[in-house]
Amino acid sequence: MDRFSFLNAAHAEFFAQLYDQYLENPDSVEPSWRSFFQGFDFGMTTYNEESTGTPTANVASVSVENTSASEKLQKEFKVIKLIDAYRSRGHLFTRTNPVHNRRTYTPTLDIENFGLSKADLSTVFDAAKVIKIAPCSLADILGHLDKIYCQSIGVEYMYIRNPNDIQWIQDKIGYNDNQPNFSTDEKKAILNKLNQAVSFENFLHTKYVGQKRFSLEGGESIIPALDALIEKAAEKGVEHFVMGMAHRGRLNVLANIFGKSTQDIFSEFDGKDYDQEYFDGDVKYHLGLTAEKTTSTGKTININLAPNPSHLETVGAVIEGITRAKQDKYFPNDFSKVLPIAVHGDAAIAGQGILYEIIQMAQLDGYKTGGTIHVVINNQVGFTTNYLDARSSTYCTDIAKVTLSPVLHVNADDAEAVVHAMSFALDFRMHFGRDVFIDLLGYRKYGHNEGDEPRFTQPLLYKIIAKHKNPRDIYAEKLIAEGIIDGNLVKTLEKEYKDDLDHNLEVSRKKNLTIITPFMQNEWKGFVQVSDAKMLEKYDTSYPKVGLTEIANAVCNLPEDKKFINKVQKLINDRKTMFFENNSLDWAMAEHLAYGSLMQEGYGVRLSGQDVERGTFSHRHAVVKVEDSEEEVVLLNAVPNAKGKFNAFNSLLSEYGVLGFDYGYALANPKTLTIWEAQFGDFSNGAQIMIDQYISCGEDKWNNQNGIVLLLPHGYEGQGAEHSSGRMERYLQLCARHNMYVADCTTPANFFHLLRRQMKTTFRKPLVVFTPKSLLRDPRCTSPIEDFVTGSFQETIDDTTVNKEAVKTLVFCTGKFYYDITAEREKNGRNDVAVVRIEQLFPLPVEQLKAIIAQYPNVDDYVWAQEEPKNMGAYSFMLMNFDLVKWRLASLKAYSASAAGSSTRAKRRQADAIRMVFDKNLFR
Repeated sequence: MDRFSFLNAAHAEFFAQLYDQYLENPDSVEPSWRSFFQGFDFGMTTYNEESTGTPTANVASVSVENTSASEKLQKEFKVIKLIDAYRSRGHLFTRTNPVHNRRTYTPTLDIENFGLSKADLSTVFDAAKVIKIAPCSLADILGHLDKIYCQSIGVEYMYIRNPNDIQWIQDKIGYNDNQPNFSTDEKKAILNKLNQAVSFENFLHTKYVGQKRFSLEGGESIIPALDALIEKAAEKGVEHFVMGMAHRGRLNVLANIFGKSTQDIFSEFDGKDYDQEYFDGDVKYHLGLTAEKTTSTGKTININLAPNPSHLETVGAVIEGITRAKQDKYFPNDFSKVLPIAVHGDAAIAGQGILYEIIQMAQLDGYKTGGTIHVVINNQVGFTTNYLDARSSTYCTDIAKVTLSPVLHVNADDAEAVVHAMSFALDFRMHFGRDVFIDLLGYRKYGHNEGDEPRFTQPLLYKIIAKHKNPRDIYAEKLIAEGIIDGNLVKTLEKEYKDDLDHNLEVSRKKNLTIITPFMQNEWKGFVQVSDAKMLEKYDTSYPKVGLTEIANAVCNLPEDKKFINKVQKLINDRKTMFFENNSLDWAMAEHLAYGSLMQEGYGVRLSGQDVERGTFSHRHAVVKVEDSEEEVVLLNAVPNAKGKFNAFNSLLSEYGVLGFDYGYALANPKTLTIWEAQFGDFSNGAQIMIDQYISCGEDKWNNQNGIVLLLPHGYEGQGAEHSSGRMERYLQLCARHNMYVADCTTPANFFHLLRRQMKTTFRKPLVVFTPKSLLRDPRCTSPIEDFVTGSFQETIDDTTVNKEAVKTLVFCTGKFYYDITAEREKNGRNDVAVVRIEQLFPLPVEQLKAIIAQYPNVDDYVWAQEEPKNMGAYSFMLMNFDLVKWRLASLKAYSASAAGSSTRAKRRQADAIRMVFDKNLFR
């Protein structure tokens, strides 16, 4: 009789291959299988010696006549299949949902589905060794499996490909059958934090009736879990904790984890004005905080909750950038010391595409942070949308499978299980340096906000929720039953906490203004906030020629002991010629000199984006590859006397996530020039939320300065709509007061000074630069070394080639169009036309422009010229902000697409716009 007849062919082959592998190399087999095969070999040897006198070696070919022994072995394998089913699918049959019956999944884990029966429950099976227990009855095996996989914690991990990872997880959850085992003091601590969470929400609900607060009720167990996480993380050597979360439960976390003064929270609820005139603030559940927390054992940990807008998952990218900046700055050799925590909503993690971008960054050199703990506050509803309508995946956390990250689904009503799961997550992150997910299944006690009526859309669910006890009371009953506390302790804890809130509310209402504490104050010591007037001041950005020569020597000489392709060798030699012989530096050389000079002055440089190492237009070559090995050589890191480091990272094909990351990096490290470059300028459209909700207004909303630089290739060269315009008009529309710089330079030297100014000031503002494409190699777009050695950034560049008395037409323009206009002027010999370049569009240098206009006494024709269509580019911005003269427009007419797809048509339109500069009769 074939003892494996109960298996289908595929399973028989699998077991045979696995056993053959075991015979060849026992250590190569997963330890639980190895243990089983060792017992199997012993049993087979004994049986075969008794029955035939001959031991049998191959599991697939064993054939004996003893029916009872054969059936026993068959059932051993059936039990193994049952164990594997619990490991793979046990999470589908857990008790993790506090208010819903779980969906029905088939097949179930009933033993009959594995060829076993109730008659086998008392049979002792060696297969118990697979779950690291001694041989025992099937009933006992099922008891262990149920505790490990099907109680308040469901674990998904069997899709992980590394057997060592799987074994670590199985050992971890197998210990104590994946059941919490807390001391009396730890249980009381959990109860205390639960009481704070519940009492805080109750207090706000009674004192601020109907006000939006996005209550945590239904997910309060995250508070003791976060508290325990910080305590344990500090013991493991974590020194910085960086957290991002949307609005749900944020106020509770601020008060009970980050220690934000409830007096300040009450002032925000009362709607008081702010103590700073230029600061407009944000709603209370969007604000962040940085604090120093001392753990129960005396460890100090720096904790940060990043501010965020309503775009739910954007902050996830930002905290990863903050984390990496802190790691690079403080612990470059030990990323484990800075721990990022991302708290999600269930609808958001399933539906927001940026999560995929963030997850794909997790193991990339330029963006990894040593593992993030992701926690989902799973309300099982998104605004009013039921979870079955919110995703196609089984779980909202199925995105975790992208990076083979384990997921723990936990019943939010079981506080000890939640804390236990958080402890597992921390251990996994610290051991493997990888992401891990906790899906905290709870509910939302009220509607999306406290003014909503949830029974409009979920009437049955909210009948259940209305009768459901909160997690504190559920846990208190458990502790009373265990004899750990008496029935009065919760009342005492609640009264003490409420009395403290009442006192703080009374004190708060005696204050007239709301005080907002800036985020990450330590990182921003020495920096000041300034107005647009201060932004327009001149800053010395010159650099000595001896330093420039040192930098040029570094970036113009390849290592002699390495071989590079001929084109790379020529590019580097051309650099050397332009600096040391021709004294005519192009855009790329200016960029390298800017970076190198800042590095010598102690600043770091981080350049990130798609293909930035080489540059989209093959101009930069900041990283070159050795021909035979593809070893990377970063010439800028050979700059002598450099105190800062240069890093360039080709990013994944993401704009939204990567720009969010780099914004966060700049937020945490103002002494690093942090640059994100779009492959083409309009690619920034994919990151528009980051630009609108963070970059343009972060200082105004949250008191956060940020020096992020956006390089947006821009210029009309007949490459179609998507490869022409960086959408200048959108950025200019966002400009107001003192929020950011917008520039469109025409010379390499001015770009050099612009980048240096970004670091040389005592303040930080986002900088948007529309960079050239065709001009990167245009011999007209070069600068002599002297322009780098002296001077500063020029917000405007007057026309020095004309007799100003003879000028009748004064043209204002920006960027590449200057070269097109002047080429036409030279062609036609029009000495009565002067062209003024506005290099900085915001803040607009109005006083400089006034002075320039005054130097042209005979002008009667003022022109704004642009290569963009009339409804795009800077025209509307200039109409609003430049009323010094009455001018006419020279541009393409209004279009819906930014450029024509036909290169012939594009050239014709461009030529028409240029002719309009010189012919008043063509005015549209």
